[in-house]
Parts: sequence; C-alpha cells; structure tokens
Amino acid sequence: MSRPLTLSEKIIARASGRSELRPGEIVTCAVDLAMMHDSGGPRRVKPYLERLAAPVWDASKVVIVTDHFVPPADVDSAEILALTRRWARDNDVQQFFDMQGICHVVVQERGLLLPGMLAVGGDSHSPSGGAVGAFMVGIGATEMAGVLVTGEIWLRVPETYLIRWSGTLGAAPSAKDIMLFLCAHVGMSNDFKVMQYAGETIRDLSMMERLVLCNMSAELGAKTGIIAADEKTLAAIRESGRVISQDLLQWQSDPDADYAKRFEFDAGGLAPQVAAPHSPANSSAVDNHGSVRIDQAYIGACTGAKLSDLHMAAAVLQGNKVAPGVRLLVAPASADTMRNAATDGTLATLTAAGAILLPSGCGACAGYGAGVLADDEVCIASTARNFKGRMGSAKAAVYLASPYTVAASAIRGLVSDPREFVH
Repeated sequence: MSRPLTLSEKIIARASGRSELRPGEIVTCAVDLAMMHDSGGPRRVKPYLERLAAPVWDASKVVIVTDHFVPPADVDSAEILALTRRWARDNDVQQFFDMQGICHVVVQERGLLLPGMLAVGGDSHSPSGGAVGAFMVGIGATEMAGVLVTGEIWLRVPETYLIRWSGTLGAAPSAKDIMLFLCAHVGMSNDFKVMQYAGETIRDLSMMERLVLCNMSAELGAKTGIIAADEKTLAAIRESGRVISQDLLQWQSDPDADYAKRFEFDAGGLAPQVAAPHSPANSSAVDNHGSVRIDQAYIGACTGAKLSDLHMAAAVLQGNKVAPGVRLLVAPASADTMRNAATDGTLATLTAAGAILLPSGCGACAGYGAGVLADDEVCIASTARNFKGRMGSAKAAVYLASPYTVAASAIRGLVSDPREFVH
C-alpha cells in the first residue's frame, strides 16, 4: 500500500516522476514556471548562460517582472532595467511584466500559477505562490541559471507542518496579524519545512490574504508555505481570464497524511499584532508596545499594499487625518491595484486623509527608492521584514503591523490599536 502523502509531497512526486517518496530524499524535479525580477534576474543569470553558451530551455515557462528598481531613481537603476528588457526580448520571454507591480502579486493577478505546479522564483518571498496550491520556492541566481538551462532542479523533500486556525477574525486583525503571531510562537528557525495552512479561518480569507500567509512563511524560516486549493482558488484564477478545469481541486493532502508537527490556533481571540525592531519574531499584541512615537507610516510591499490592504487602511482613515509631523506613504502593490483603488474611491479616501502615493514596486520595503529612513527615524510598516538597515539607515527603527494598525498609528502619531477605528 502506498504511503499517504501531503500536498507538497504529491506535487514533488509528480514533478519528479515518482509514485511515492519520503522526507529527506533528494529528487530531481521538472520546473513548471521560473520567475525572476530585475534585481536578481537577468543581470545575475546572463553571465552564467553566456559562459555556458546555453539557451533558455523553454521561454514560455519563464516570467520576468520589473519591481525593485522601478521607476529608476538613478542611472545605475536605469541600466539594470534596460539590461532586463533586452534580455527578455533577446530570449523571447513573452511573460514579461515591466513596471506592472511586485512579482508575487503580478503572477497571481495574471493567473500564471495553478494548483499542483512546481515553481521557482528568484526572490525569498516566492513561497507566495503557495496561496493557489502550488509548491513554489525561492532560489538564488546560480540555481536559477541551472533551471533556465535544464528546466530542472533538485530538491530535498521537506517535512510538512500543518497549521490549523479555527474561529473568526475580529474586526481589525488580518492575515498579517496571524503571521506576526506565528513568527513569535512558532519561531523563525523552521529550516526545510513546509508550512501548510488550513482550517475555517483560512478558508474564509481572500486569496490575497492567503498570499500573506504563504509569503511570510519565509519569515518562519520555512522552505515554503502552501494552502490547498478550493473553489475560491479556482474562481480567482478564472477571474484572471484563464480557462481551467475543476480537476485542479484534486491537489489535496491525503486524509491520513503524516505531518511532522500539527499546530492548532484560535483566531477569535487574536489581537492586532505589532513586531518591534529588529525581527518579526518580536511580535505581541499592539497594547504591549506602549506609546511609541513614529515619523513614518508605510503601506507597501507584497504583504501590505494589495487592494484588500488598501481597503483596510481606508476603513481606518475614512474621515480622519494623518497626524502632524507623520508621513503616510502608500505604494500600491501593482498597477491593477492602483487602477482598482482609483476606480472604487479608495485612493481618494487615502489622499484625503493625507497619504502620499508612491509608484507600484518594492520600493522602501527593500531599501530602494522613495521612503527609505534616516538615522533615528521610527517607521511602522505593513511590510514583511524589519531587520536592521532593511528600509534605510541601520540606526532607524521599523515596527511591523497590518495596514489597519499602520493607518491607525498614522492618525495618532504613535503605534496604536486600530480597533478604536474599526468596529
């Protein structure tokens, strides 16, 4: 009798041509999609491919997104973007999204990932792809060059942790609060583990909220994160214009699959969370952080500036104003997000409150472009990381929170509980 498999093991087995496998085994897998961005993509892999005199194995399976150096703030950035555009053209990469938003959001908006896919991305937050039931891992430029030449990658089959959430989130907590809570309670040293999220709380989340869970599996130190596909998954993919089959719902863990660990949490009692500098693991309920004065509030990044995130911020900011002396910067996660937020009035609400709009892209989250911090400045951000020097000066302090909490803090000028504004 075959050993029952987790969802991730099933995907790896299919990609490696194996009928069964076990954690710890090393297998070679066919790659269904390889994603790169301007920072770690063509400028890094081009020299390898030139030395090998090797062509790209299948350009139809390559995706390139410019998001780190956009729009270019200096000549060096402009040159990196020009190189990226030339490489995409010269290698006939049709799935090239230039200045359309952050890669992790764009690939899901465009329906490029499907349940059961095995994908790689040249960015540490590539586990975002798990939101649609794909197995997607982040890799470096050397491994990416190997994938581009061979279409394959070797993997050590990871163990899976099942993280089940029950209950209903309150008015202000969100997926970001779930992940900050997990960073504190599950820790950030979960090497070669898959975080599989399940339970009624997860089923109730929107697809872009699910993206936050899988994305920040990287902060847990995991290999990747994943959520089994359901009807909501398929509806989101179809909304992108892609025609898909109901058969994709087959990508589920076996009922008696073996998990290395199981966690059970109740979302009903979860308070808004804030992570103090300089680690996401420094998270606790917002009330535990006292009266921390802020200079900047930043709503941006793949985890914190999707349309649902902007809606959260608008719900808090409606009828309120940003405190004097505080900068509220908003960098929508994609061009589609910007367009939809303009159409439904969200941008008008944000700007009426005093928010300053920035271009779509990674921006200050990764320490690029507008919004970086000076010495001794304090920022609260909806981003995924607050490591020292991540958003500018190593002498700055960055707190992490949900868009609800970031917006509430911008109004008060202090790290603040959003529940006073959202009921």
